[in-house]
Amino acid sequence: MSLKKINTVLAAAFILFILWFGVEFILSPETTAPGFGLPSWPSGGGGFLIVKGIRDVVLALVLGILLVTGHRRALGWVLLVEALAAYGDMATVLAHHGSVATALGVHGLTATLMVVNGLLIMRENRHVADAPATPAPQPA
Repeated sequence: MSLKKINTVLAAAFILFILWFGVEFILSPETTAPGFGLPSWPSGGGGFLIVKGIRDVVLALVLGILLVTGHRRALGWVLLVEALAAYGDMATVLAHHGSVATALGVHGLTATLMVVNGLLIMRENRHVADAPATPAPQPA
């Protein structure tokens, strides 16, 4: 399997994963929230949880648009930048004495895999750009 296919599958998996979590936070925030890793939620905090869901849906849609339109280099950069949101989630869970396992195993791992996928996509494009150009066939 080529690097491009592996990168595409990984990026699509991230898109579906982030989209699924976002929709879960929008549709059933109170039941989804405990899986985030924080020890408690503010009373009546459903609105804040829905905002988190909307953020995730938007993050997934941006990645999806770049993947579908074939903007591979931009996809790599956006994966790198969007990993900051997952690292931020990890830091928030840790700073508020939440589940270390969830902070590192869900948010930290997701962010790190996004960085790896983004870098692999950027490498994939660099190799294509660095490849020697083949001369166009000459008419006989």
